[in-house]
Amino acid sequence: MSAQEDEYERVAGSVAIESLLKGLIESGGVSLCLNEPDARPEPIVLMEQHAGETLVMDLSSVDHLLARLQNGATFFLRGQAQGKVVRTPSLELTEVRHAGGRYLCCSDYPAFLDVLQRRESFRAELRMGMEVPVTLFGHDDLAVQGELRDLSQDGCQVELPMTASGILSQADAQPLKMGFKFPDGTYFEVQGEVRHRKTDPDHQLLRIGFRFTNCSSEQERQIWYFVCEIEREASRYKKDNQSGRQPSPLFEVPKKRSNSDNIGQRELKHYATPMARRLAKVAAYLDSQMLLLQNGSDVNSRQLSRYADRLLTLHEEDREALLFATRCMTREPLLVRHSLSVAVHLLDLVGSNIPQDLRKAIAASAMVHDLGKALVPQVLFQAPKFEGTHRSVMSEHVELILSRLNNCHWLSARIAQAVIGGINERMDGSGYPKGLSGNQLHELAKASAIVDVVEAMRRDRADRPARTAQQIYRHLLRHPHQFDPSWMKRYIEHFKALPIGSLVRFSSEQLAWVLRLDAKGNATEVQIAKQAEPPSNENLRAVIRGDVAERLGRPVGEVAVST
Repeated sequence: MSAQEDEYERVAGSVAIESLLKGLIESGGVSLCLNEPDARPEPIVLMEQHAGETLVMDLSSVDHLLARLQNGATFFLRGQAQGKVVRTPSLELTEVRHAGGRYLCCSDYPAFLDVLQRRESFRAELRMGMEVPVTLFGHDDLAVQGELRDLSQDGCQVELPMTASGILSQADAQPLKMGFKFPDGTYFEVQGEVRHRKTDPDHQLLRIGFRFTNCSSEQERQIWYFVCEIEREASRYKKDNQSGRQPSPLFEVPKKRSNSDNIGQRELKHYATPMARRLAKVAAYLDSQMLLLQNGSDVNSRQLSRYADRLLTLHEEDREALLFATRCMTREPLLVRHSLSVAVHLLDLVGSNIPQDLRKAIAASAMVHDLGKALVPQVLFQAPKFEGTHRSVMSEHVELILSRLNNCHWLSARIAQAVIGGINERMDGSGYPKGLSGNQLHELAKASAIVDVVEAMRRDRADRPARTAQQIYRHLLRHPHQFDPSWMKRYIEHFKALPIGSLVRFSSEQLAWVLRLDAKGNATEVQIAKQAEPPSNENLRAVIRGDVAERLGRPVGEVAVST
């Protein structure tokens, strides 16, 4: 490495470049910036790298720049990897493909990367008109509200009233909890310690610099996303840059809700992880949609499309965090959390090597596949034993929800029928509603059936408790006449013996939730659990990364927890 201007260091080794780019891809927080005066970073998705050959990125979010990029405008990418800010040299697009409503683009592979160790140097300033309230929580149920003035990966500056002095004095002993509320409703919490203070006597304000502490990898990804979105929104306030720039969704104020929408409101701070808080917004939509169905409405086509897109975005950003987030939805109605879990796991199982519009249709169909159960007598769910008459009435839920999709013209009827209509069918014809079997079943129906059963058995039911992954796998393998063997094998190989979202007991007697796995199925990141209960702010403890076995011992087995 050799020192560069602006405190960057240059990395030219091929192994180091590949490792840093891998970190950028996994972080989900990459920005593209044109090599032009006053150009501002725009968030994009860096999808793949082919070492020494090309980078593949999704530039759908910056389609307003594509004409200039295709005409040879150069740019660089910037993001966070391995705790550092990473910047590529100038790049040019070599290929642009429009597929499934998205712009997939390629550029040359960078010959080197510039690395900045001082993350705080990248500080996104909020311009006038950009308001982000920050609540500072004291240790005695005290709280004071201020305004965010700038944000970096390392910390932030907040304007507070003079009355905040009492709470700030507590920061000398330990970090304080900070809550950020963005205009779109996103709520984010982090611990911060005071780094510097400045008094503004003219305006009776305190300007306090905070350094973030004890951030998880998920929080770091979230902060980087906020930094990029603040920069993106701030660029719209410059007179010479307003035209053609897309507003940041983080700063879009939601329209006022009608009374019937209030059921969809969520106290996001109660959800255990940042990704769970984002997924809760999809859950809120499904909850509202379920109520509207019970009141006689059809599925809202526009809303289903919007939230299916949101689910795809979350999956593309961090599939592992999303898988774990489905275990953090215990505040949601059973039908909602089951439908979400099926949608996320089915999306993950079928993979990303299929057209985007097909993935969206699969996600949307899975999201609503069980909502028809809200339209059948609810006493069925309390029955201690599922009788034949119960089954007959219950099977009506499939047609009930399919008949409410009439306005969803964008949704492939073939995919909806395969997922919603086929998820309860079985290979031997013993399923419902049509008793289809074998080759009569679409491949998606076979895959959906396995995902649906696994997710159902993960949760308590009136006639049985929740099961572990191993118990569920044994159940599936004992019923090859009902479930497609090739999809069973694919499911187990994909999600592994102790899947993400499993609560595992280690030989040290510690309990921990699996957050991330390596290719062999070994846990590379877990979060300690206080007790065998669903993930919650109260129950989750420290995150352990790297050599988990060295810290906690070998995994003894999974503990079944209904989520």
